[in-house]
Parts: sequence; C-alpha cells; structure tokens
Amino acid sequence: MGAVYFYHLTRQSIETALLKLLEKALEQGWRVEVRMSNECRLSWLDEKLWLGPDETFLPHGIEGGEHDDLQPILLTTHPTKNVQCVMSVEGAEISPSEIFQKERVCILFDGNIPEDVDTARRKWKSLVEAGCEASYWSEESGRWKKNAEVNTTLD
Repeated sequence: MGAVYFYHLTRQSIETALLKLLEKALEQGWRVEVRMSNECRLSWLDEKLWLGPDETFLPHGIEGGEHDDLQPILLTTHPTKNVQCVMSVEGAEISPSEIFQKERVCILFDGNIPEDVDTARRKWKSLVEAGCEASYWSEESGRWKKNAEVNTTLD
C-alpha cells in the first residue's frame, strides 16, 4: 500500500516543485503520471518541461501519443495504467483506491490560492477517512518540513 504526500507550496511555483519531485521519482525507478484537471494546462506543463535546463531534462509525453506506455512521465487528465507514482496538480482528482495501488501519490497545491488550500483540506480529510496514510509537507519556513502525518498501519 502506498501513501499520499501533500505539498503546500508558498515559495516555489508548482512547476519548480514538480520538477524536483519528478527527478526523485525517476531516481526510484518509478513510472510517473502527472495528472492535471484541465487539458489546456497539459500543453503548458509540457512546454515548461521541454524548456528546462538540458542537464535536468525529464523525458515525458502528453497522453494520447503512440508511445504512451514507454513514457517515463505521462501528462494526463485522468488515471492511466502501469504507473507507480501519481502527481496531482491544480486540483486533479485522486481516489483512495489509487493510493492503495501506487507506491506514492503526491498532491501539490498553491498555498497562495485560498480555493486550492480549501480543496487540499477536503482531500486530506476524505483520504484519511478512507484509511489512506498521509503526510503534509510545508515550505513556509523556507525548507520542507513535515507538519502532519497519519499512519494507518497497525503494528
């Protein structure tokens, strides 16, 4: 069973934090799905990933291509198959069953947008009530700090 990690962004942009998390996920050998709620934003993120520094290029593609199953990082608006990690950005939906099936699920949200914070709080509550393990990370102090954790594993 996996776990869900909430990342409360207050200093970095979504794309900056996402790039770092994607690098770490690929280092783990995971195939990653980046899920957004808006199809138009997939092209925006695709462009951001292509325009990043050459030394940190992250191989990826937008779902619907000929080689979706070969993409280390797949950008999409809905659940796909054969990924070990899902990164939800800008309010994309995540179900408890996905968390139980994946190695890791990350939910990134902009702490400067009150609606995003409210959405993240509702997701935290519903996922924890469904029995998901969860941790909440904040960068408010200037460094990432775990501020909350719910561990549902029985010893």
